[in-house]
Amino acid sequence: MGDQCALSSANDSNSGPPVAVPALRWEELPEGPVLILLDQTRLPAAEVELVCTDVQTLVGAIRSLAVRGAPVLGLAGAYGVALAAARGFDVDDAAGLLAQARPTAVNLGYGVRRAVSAHRRALASGADAEQAAAAALAEARALHAEDAEASTRMARHGLGLLEKLSPGGGYRVLTHCNTGALVSGGEGTALAVALAAHRGGLLRRLWVDETRPLLQGARLTAYEAARAGMAYTVLADNAAGSLFAAGEVDAVLIGADRIAADGSTANKVGSYPLAVLAHYHHVPFIVVAPTTTIDLDTPDGASIDIEQRPGHEVTEISFPQAPVSEAGGGMLVTPLGAQAYNPAFDVTPPELITAVVTENGVASPVSAASLAALSPPCGPGHDQVMG
Repeated sequence: MGDQCALSSANDSNSGPPVAVPALRWEELPEGPVLILLDQTRLPAAEVELVCTDVQTLVGAIRSLAVRGAPVLGLAGAYGVALAAARGFDVDDAAGLLAQARPTAVNLGYGVRRAVSAHRRALASGADAEQAAAAALAEARALHAEDAEASTRMARHGLGLLEKLSPGGGYRVLTHCNTGALVSGGEGTALAVALAAHRGGLLRRLWVDETRPLLQGARLTAYEAARAGMAYTVLADNAAGSLFAAGEVDAVLIGADRIAADGSTANKVGSYPLAVLAHYHHVPFIVVAPTTTIDLDTPDGASIDIEQRPGHEVTEISFPQAPVSEAGGGMLVTPLGAQAYNPAFDVTPPELITAVVTENGVASPVSAASLAALSPPCGPGHDQVMG
C-alpha cells in the first residue's frame, strides 16, 4: 500500500471559487510522480489532499469515495495507469485493479483503456519504458482537457434546453447527489448547468437533496453552491415530494454513472424516485452527462451492474471531521446487528427522462437512436438536438 497523507486543510469552505482545490492533479515530486486527490470524504469540514504513489492507494481512495463522480473517475483511471507506468509497476495489473474498483461507473474503465492503449502503442512503436509512461500521461492529460471542454459545452446545451422548456428564467432546479467541479475536469455536469443559469441571473433557487446515506448533496453540492454564491436550500431526500406537490420545482437536473444504449440511466440511488415524481407532476427530468458515460455495449437498464455498498454506511453515521471507513467506527443509529440494503445507484428508464444533455447536443426524446447519434464516433462539432 502506498502513501496517503494530508497536504492541506486551511481553506475556508464558505467563500471563494466553486472549488478552491482541484478534485485531482498530477505532480512531479523529487521522489517521483504522484497523483494528488482532494479527499471528498472530509468535505465540507476541511480541504485535505491525499497523495497516491501507487495504484493500490488510488483504488482504496476510489472505493472509499475520497474521489468519486463518473467523469473524474475516468481521469483517475487514466492517471492511475500513467502512475503505474511512471513508477515501474505492471501496467496491465494496475489497469485490472483500477477498472474493477467501482463496477457501475463506465468512465472509470474508459479512462483506464485509453491510457493503456496509449502505453501499448508507444511500446509497439519501439518506445522505451520511460517514453511509454510519458505517452500514458499525455493521454490522461488529453482526457482531462477533453472533459473540461465537455463540461463547458454541456452547460451551454443544458441552459439552452432550460430556456426552451421554461422561457423567462427564474428557475427552481432540484438536483441529487453531487455533479459539479468535484466530479469533473471542468465545472461538472448537471451542476454546471445550474451554475450557468446562476451566472446568467436565471436561477431562482437550487434545491439540494441531502442524498442519503453519504450526504453527497448536503456535504458536497451545498459546499460548491455556497462557494459560487448560488441561492440554495438543502432538503431531506424524502421531502422532495412535497416540493413537487407545492409547484416549487421547474426542472430536475441529475448526472449519470452509466447510460445504457436504450437510455436507461444509472445514477446515485434516489434518482429513480425523483423521476417518478417529476413525471407525475409534469416537471422536466434532465440527465446531464458526457458521451463517455453512454455505454452502447450495455443494452438496457437490467444489464447495468449495480454496486452494493457496505451496510454500515446506512446503520452508522460518520462525520467529515472524523471520517471512518470500517464498520463500527461511526455512531450507530440502528439496533445492533440490523441488516441494511445499500445499493449505490438505481436505474431510471428512458420513458421517465425528458432529455439527456451531452457535450455533443441534446437527445430528446431519449431513445437508442437519439443517443447513438450523439455518441462516439461523433466528436466536437456535432452539436445537435435529436427529436
